[in-house]
Order: sequence, then C-alpha cells, then structure tokens
Amino acid sequence: MTLDRRIEVLSTLGKEILDKPDWLQDAVQSAYYANKWFTIDESWKALEAIATHFLSKDILSRWTSEYQIKDEVDNKTIGLVLAGNIPLVGFHDVLCCFVTGHNSLVKLSAKDEILMKAVVSRLIELEPEVNSRILLIDRLKGFDAIIATGSNNSSAYFEEYFGKYPNIIRKNRNAIAVISGDETDEDFIALGHDIFNYFGLGCRNVSKLYVPSGYKFDHMLGILHDHYKELANHDKYRNNFDYNNALLMLNKVDYLMSGSLIITESDAISSRIATVHYSYYDDLSTLERELSKRQEEIQCIVANVKFDKHSTFSFGEAQKPSISDYADGVDTMEFLTNL
Repeated sequence: MTLDRRIEVLSTLGKEILDKPDWLQDAVQSAYYANKWFTIDESWKALEAIATHFLSKDILSRWTSEYQIKDEVDNKTIGLVLAGNIPLVGFHDVLCCFVTGHNSLVKLSAKDEILMKAVVSRLIELEPEVNSRILLIDRLKGFDAIIATGSNNSSAYFEEYFGKYPNIIRKNRNAIAVISGDETDEDFIALGHDIFNYFGLGCRNVSKLYVPSGYKFDHMLGILHDHYKELANHDKYRNNFDYNNALLMLNKVDYLMSGSLIITESDAISSRIATVHYSYYDDLSTLERELSKRQEEIQCIVANVKFDKHSTFSFGEAQKPSISDYADGVDTMEFLTNL
C-alpha cells in the first residue's frame, strides 16, 4: 500500500467521522455504556478533533512530506500500549505507525476499546490490507520496537520489559496555565475548556495554575462557575468533587471552590479530579526557570504571555493539538522513520 493510498483511506475516514454515520453513533453510545466518563459529547469532541486536525488530506500530505517515508520498504512491527484516559487518546500513535508504513500490534486499554475497534474496523472496510497492518491484540510479542503510554508507576514496568527494544515510553504529564492578571472573561471561559474538557482526565488538561503574587481568584471562579456548573450533574465527576472536598476539609487544608472546581495551593503539578493546584510567582523570568526544571512533568503551557524557551498555547487550545504536537515533545514520526 503506497503512502498516497494510506492518506486517501485516512482522509475518507475523516470525512465519514464528520458526517456522524450510524456505525459510529452506535460505537459512541456503546462506549458511554461501558465507561461513563466517555459521555456522548466528550466522545464526539475527541472524534471531531481527530477528523479536523489529523485526517484531512491536506494536513496529512503536508505532515508526511516532512519525513522520509518509504513505500513497502523494510517495514517494522511496532508494539503499541495505549492509554485509555480520554476517548481515542492512542489514535495518534496508531496513525503514525500506519502512515510510515509499519505494522502495529495494538494493546488497547480496557477503558477505551470500543471506539478504537470501531475506527480500525472501518479502516479495514475501506482498505482490506489494513487488516494485516493494524492488529488489535491481547498480548504483545514479535515486535521490533515499542511505544507505551502509562502512569509513572507503569512506566517503570515498561522500562523493565521493553527497555532492550527501541522505544518511546511515556509517563504522567499535565498542562499548566500561567495567569498574568490581564485576562478577559473570554480568556477564563476558554481556560475552562483546558481544565474541564474530558473531565480533566487528559494529559493536556490544565491541572496547575501559576498566578502573580497576591492574585485574587474570585472573578475567575465566578466565570468558571457560570459556564461549567453543569459538570456537577455528572455522577462520577460529582463523586470525585465531593470526596476531594471532604478530604481537604478533614486535613484542614485551605482551598477555594466553585460549584464544579476546587483550587488549592500546592507545589504539585498533577492534581486530583475536580481539583486544580496553584502556585504564586513574582516575575516571569523566575517562573520560566522553574518551568525549565519541571519540563518532564509538563505536557504543554497555556498562557497569554510569551517565554523565551517555552512555547505556549492560547487559552482554550490545550486540547486541540495539531498533528505535529507530539506527546512529551518526542517526535514519534522521526522515531518510526529512523528505525
């Protein structure tokens, strides 16, 4: 299968996703029954982002033109261990393997089986050769390289089991937001998407705020409450909100809250569901040095200020990565094309 054919198949899939066909509507509904975090709205949000930002013919053609991709020459078998924290979170790895001409052995997360199976099945219907290129398996064996995504704990096991192979092994990361004090109401509404999309479960969700010394949160919390209070109607999110609220009270930790979010001062970047941490900073140059020291914990930075050594996303854009915004800053395509 040539690269042009692979791009054609993927762009056809992208167009179908945007049309919301019956087969995909059924899969979205089934995914919700299996995992209540994957609500109908959140699954379509992920699917439409994939179709729009990954699967247009022009995007795929420009992206692949930046790499030396050969047709049917020395293709490898890549083992993929996918995460399952948000809908189709592992699709980009599958996409990278497919467009570079490699075969993939895909170990799905039990939390995100249904949508991935539906999408791969549709690719096979569009091009039967995909059946031998993307294999969904229960046990990994017979691979030449590995890409594995998991927690800090699971990454230690990945290193032990897969360290002898060429690999990309990913750990926990989260997005942060830098507040300057000059934000508009529209900025805070957009920041809400960075915090709340996918219920905050993604590695690109903002879990930590850096705010100027003496910053007052009242206005921000009011805006976030007005626009995202409906999150409290989701049972699993509400249970986490109530639990974390009670835990902070029992431990006598100071915190602020709206109807859908708890914020508390903490040096940690990763936070619990329905909770965001914050730290104060005195000046941006000092903050940038702090961020450089902690870059292994940070997936991306949301801000309306600029740094010399760190790229930033605009408010509301953290969960809209382009096809070349690689997880953990590791170029997956370069890794695959150089095997």
